[in-house]
Amino acid sequence: MPHTEEISLHVADEAMDLWQKTEEEIGELGLAPPFWAFAWAGGQGLARYVLDHPEVVYQKRVLDFACGSGLVAIAAKMAGAGSCHGVDIDPFAIAAARLNAELNCVVATFAEGDITRSSVPDVDVVFCGDVFYDRHMADEVLIFLDKLMAAGIEVYVGDPGRSYLPNERLKELCEYQVPVVGQLEDNEIKKTRVYKVAENQS
Repeated sequence: MPHTEEISLHVADEAMDLWQKTEEEIGELGLAPPFWAFAWAGGQGLARYVLDHPEVVYQKRVLDFACGSGLVAIAAKMAGAGSCHGVDIDPFAIAAARLNAELNCVVATFAEGDITRSSVPDVDVVFCGDVFYDRHMADEVLIFLDKLMAAGIEVYVGDPGRSYLPNERLKELCEYQVPVVGQLEDNEIKKTRVYKVAENQS
């Protein structure tokens, strides 16, 4: 990956063709679009941050929420995390993440499911890349993140300025210029920020 040269991923070569084709075909089956086939800006930003700041994950239990390709979990394990687990609602994402972990010779576990209404996971750190692009999802995710932080879990977000980013709850840590698939974004370089989420004080 250009922004995380330490990591290799299986990604789609013909991005727009795959996106349109799979959206049409799997949409008929009620499945999600193929987010797992691309390294989105938020995840790339988080992965770079983790690799550059290994103390954030070193010997800690890490959860990659909405893991997609598994990029952030892989980066965390490379940076010395004690354990890494990724979750996603898309079974194809889980298959892709497992292949990518194997490609990079790291041990990480991945499971399909929506954990936003589940009990608090037994982890120390949670990473969320590019999860605030939809209003309903953003609301659900923020409720879940509040539950995590109330349990003492640190939460980090990577985001290139999606529409429903809860800016008032975020402390900016760094900014990157991330190369992305221009056909799927509005530019080939996305200004992407990494944040730490603050607890709700209201």
